[in-house]
Amino acid sequence: MEKIPLSVAIITKNEEENIRQCLESVAFAGQVVLVDSGSTDATLQIAAGFHCEIYNEAWRGFGPQKQLAIDKCREPWILVLDADERIPADTAAVIKNIVTDAHVREAGFSFPRKNYFQGRWIKHAGWWPDRIVRLFRKEAGRMSTAVVHESVEVQGMIGALDAALEHYTESRLSKIIQKIDRYSTLGAETAFKEGKKSSTGGAFLRAFFTFVQDYFLRLGILDGMPGLTLAVTDSVNKFFKYAKLSQLVKINRDGK
Repeated sequence: MEKIPLSVAIITKNEEENIRQCLESVAFAGQVVLVDSGSTDATLQIAAGFHCEIYNEAWRGFGPQKQLAIDKCREPWILVLDADERIPADTAAVIKNIVTDAHVREAGFSFPRKNYFQGRWIKHAGWWPDRIVRLFRKEAGRMSTAVVHESVEVQGMIGALDAALEHYTESRLSKIIQKIDRYSTLGAETAFKEGKKSSTGGAFLRAFFTFVQDYFLRLGILDGMPGLTLAVTDSVNKFFKYAKLSQLVKINRDGK
């Protein structure tokens, strides 16, 4: 397959169930950089079969970790992907046209993202079009420093593409619970550093209104049982984020 002047930056940890499909979808890229933070499954063996450039780095948070991968990219254009994301064939064609066209003036591009959960494309509750910036010129973009909910920051004009990325988000409830624990802790720590405060009662109210917003106001009810599950898990995540923030504030105040 003809390679194009594009580097793909991916971070991983125990992604053996996703990484093969992800790498297959970007086989057209001239360089694929994979920064791993201690996988104990077959992630690295699978990646080695695709001739990725593999680096082992201690975990630093999502933003800093992805920036490590970006720093190792050499091609003039960079595409940031998560291991559970894919580039469909029509989107690959659009990317190829952009990075090989000398007349392109934009510094970066955003994509709509199709999020799949429990086998269903989720179209409501803010899950579509879920537009995100992922493609950018090497000299124009970098990751935000956020340890969670990170984003690509681009200096210059950003074009909006119609071609979509595909995201196959975790559907197993046992794994979702683990993810909620991890993300709510990171979110609470970030909020605490920003000087924010909360209480258990406040956490409950935030969770309640998050569910109402996702399921009713933003029409998550139209996504069937997956929509209900997502509304519940989103509200649970919100509760624990702010309940943990309340706990951090109390510990800091009481010195215990």
